[in-house]
Amino acid sequence: MKPILALALLFPFFLLAADPEPKKAWQKELDAYWTEVSRAVAAGDFAAYEATCHPDGVLVSGVKKNSSPLADALKRWKKEFDATKSGGMKASVEFKFAQRLSDATTAHETGIFLYSATGADGKEIREYIHFEALLLKRDEHWKIVMEYQKSKATRAEFEAL
Repeated sequence: MKPILALALLFPFFLLAADPEPKKAWQKELDAYWTEVSRAVAAGDFAAYEATCHPDGVLVSGVKKNSSPLADALKRWKKEFDATKSGGMKASVEFKFAQRLSDATTAHETGIFLYSATGADGKEIREYIHFEALLLKRDEHWKIVMEYQKSKATRAEFEAL
């Protein structure tokens, strides 16, 4: 009887020690998508960044209380990409996720991103932003359809994810 009791008590620990379900191919693709977004920002590679966006994408700003075509935001952001590419500034973006809901062709990602930029004057900007993103996979490529920059976040919130 004691061996059965011992096994019954240890069983929950075996469950905790089990490997989580391996990532599916499309989950790895989404990880690669966000890695590419980060790479493009750091390199000042505007064409690569633009390629991650759906042409009919929407940018929603909770801080500014508006929405606009993502294409309009890209036009505004291009000067920072150009400055980064030429070495006039340094930029980076890092993503941490609170929730990732997806299948093979759709994704809803929620989390916080940290955008950092240092200008030629040495002044550094660090912005933590709560965000949601809707993505679609078309023709083997993930594209962001909606980026909702919900509100400012804190460093502590970012590190807690």
